[in-house]
Amino acid sequence: MIFSLEAPAHLWTTTLQGLGGIEQGSLQYRRFPDGESYIRVHSPCTGRDCVIVASMQDPDPRIPALLFAARTLRSMGARRVGLAAPYLAYMRQDKIFEAGESATARYFAEWLSSHFDWLVTIDPHLHRIHDLAEIYSIPTRVVRSAGRFAEWIKAHVEQPLLIGPDQESEQWAGDVAGRLRAPHLILTKVRSGDRNVAISVPELGEYRDYTPVLVDDIVSTGRTMAETVQQLVAAGLKAPVCLGVHGVLASGALDDLKSAGAHRLVTSNTVENPAAEVDLGSEFAGGIASFLD
Repeated sequence: MIFSLEAPAHLWTTTLQGLGGIEQGSLQYRRFPDGESYIRVHSPCTGRDCVIVASMQDPDPRIPALLFAARTLRSMGARRVGLAAPYLAYMRQDKIFEAGESATARYFAEWLSSHFDWLVTIDPHLHRIHDLAEIYSIPTRVVRSAGRFAEWIKAHVEQPLLIGPDQESEQWAGDVAGRLRAPHLILTKVRSGDRNVAISVPELGEYRDYTPVLVDDIVSTGRTMAETVQQLVAAGLKAPVCLGVHGVLASGALDDLKSAGAHRLVTSNTVENPAAEVDLGSEFAGGIASFLD
């Protein structure tokens, strides 16, 4: 039985189609005027495997409802409770840089692991943590988006040059480039704050006939992509296409990318946003189904 807790609408629809007949449970979620969460499960689930599909952008207001829903299903006799989170929050702070900082990636993983029996997610932000098994004590599945993004590029971009704006993006840009047999470059980024970045771009004269395609996993403030776009345009390249797996899109991100000279931004539908064109529902359904056999 599968339940939605504010799952992205299009992803939810195609995921259900991909699961082919799994029973859809009824879960009521709202917030009281004081901000507290109200959860009610209407579907009997005794002895059943249950799945919660949950959106995790802007996570702090949503996390209590997610944990309450999991505990409620268990109290009603669910056999196992799995979490299907297309975008997995709290992967950024994966190291303690300054004394007294909270290692939120690890603490959040411990929290979810204590409430769920398994986890499926799409392309989590892995950097110093190389595998979810390093921090999650429950079984996990990672669904990859590179195939769908490669299909999109093949259909919409002639002679692409895949570019990762920093070393972290190598895992996505390199994978997509390999599938297309297209050239790719990885740039160097220096961050001096949440919204301040500097990008080092090499000589690109040999690529003037290519269309730059920037690939990254998360587009939040958009500053990394915007700075990269400005550098590429200044170097005489065509207006870049920007691709992001998860379009979190903080306020002003789309305008900043347009002002920087980007041709367009395209993301997957793991987070609802105006640029969500790449549907990962069938791949997501496959990840969920692997725990239901």
